[in-house]
Amino acid sequence: SPARTSAPTSYGIKTWYLFTYNLVQFCGSSWIFSNISVRFLTFGEDSLVDTYHSIGDVMGLCQLLSILELIHIAMGIDHSPFLPRFLQVSERNVILFVVITSQEELQSRNIVCVLFSLWSALDVFRYPYLMLSLITTDLHILSWIHHSLWIPLYPLAVMAEGIAIYQALPYFEALGTYSFQLAWPVGAVIHFPYILQLYIIILILGTYVSCQQFYEERKKLMRKCVVKIKQK
Repeated sequence: SPARTSAPTSYGIKTWYLFTYNLVQFCGSSWIFSNISVRFLTFGEDSLVDTYHSIGDVMGLCQLLSILELIHIAMGIDHSPFLPRFLQVSERNVILFVVITSQEELQSRNIVCVLFSLWSALDVFRYPYLMLSLITTDLHILSWIHHSLWIPLYPLAVMAEGIAIYQALPYFEALGTYSFQLAWPVGAVIHFPYILQLYIIILILGTYVSCQQFYEERKKLMRKCVVKIKQK
């Protein structure tokens, strides 16, 4: 997801901490994307069914680490907008840990491989951009890729998340996972599949907010590029 990071004039502890964090995330997303690609080229469609079992642990670690980004913004060491980043971090963690991890039958579905591929494809350009923008501003090509790649990939990723939820609904219905009944005197039954269906609506609204922010970031980038071209 596009985000602004100002290039500092001196490299302090904060800069190197953020540099290291983004480097770790870049290594993780690169490993995931390359692993999925190599496995598919080697084993074909047979590799899709065990994507979660082969890559799920690393993906889970990367998504848990991404929660730190919200802390970075809250502490003021990262000046990215909080709401879009919160929506992106929360939606991935909900899909991965609440939906996919809890349903073993879903883990072998092709949609998991598609989802992991889209997430890692976005991150494999996002994190090097954030990492290098901490120490330099000469990132024209990488910046353009970073601010343009979301146009096809982010909506596809959200669509894949919605499909994953839809495919998981029968399993939540049959097993009653996360569904429970409130104690007396209320006695109401909290049916988790209904919550997931409501979450799809929230996901769509969150996508609108995120895309709006991404568009504004890209518009500013294009404006800067036009100014630089005119100056030449």
